[in-house]
Amino acid sequence: MSEHYVFTSRLKLLIIMTNAYLNGCPLGKYRKQAIEENANQVFYHSLQLVSEYAAQKDHGLDTQTHTVSKIETPEEHIFYQRVQLIAVMAKTMVRDSPINNFRKKALTDNLNKICEALVFTFKINEMNFLKEA
Repeated sequence: MSEHYVFTSRLKLLIIMTNAYLNGCPLGKYRKQAIEENANQVFYHSLQLVSEYAAQKDHGLDTQTHTVSKIETPEEHIFYQRVQLIAVMAKTMVRDSPINNFRKKALTDNLNKICEALVFTFKINEMNFLKEA
């Protein structure tokens, strides 16, 4: 199993558990442990990627011609920063910190942006290669 696959699986699980919390599902002992563990793993993995990307930019390397970092575009950089934010907010959630309406909205908006980036959508009629078959 690749590191990216594990990261993606942990992120999806974190999204599901965070969404469940926002929809009123209770946080029991085991769910809290799972959220905290996944949040830590997702946070540190994305932190490593963002740090590599930032170091690459600081040294004046063009991300299009050098492949030092696994992050290749500014959009990916923003995606991983959003992932870090979700992880921090999830860890706050399990520590029984009150989440007001502003935080709920921010969490929901951030979750939606991450989910949009993770979803692969296409329309059959937009795939030109099928017209030739």
